[in-house]
Amino acid sequence: MKLGQRADSAAQRKAFERMHRAETATPDNRRTIELLAAPSRMSRFSVGCYREDETRCHRSILRALLVDAGAVFA
Repeated sequence: MKLGQRADSAAQRKAFERMHRAETATPDNRRTIELLAAPSRMSRFSVGCYREDETRCHRSILRALLVDAGAVFA
């Protein structure tokens, strides 16, 4: 997360996104993403972070991973 927080340029943010996605691609982490995505089909939940700009935060990457796993966002 610290790498993402320090990313000032588009290239640094892209590098952080690649690293974050690689870390979540392990079978255990993919299963966790799938478990988080499942309840969204029946109820609402939120992913929060203190960063004001979602595009400069890990939650935008997490949101994309959840959508890839079938999550529904209203």
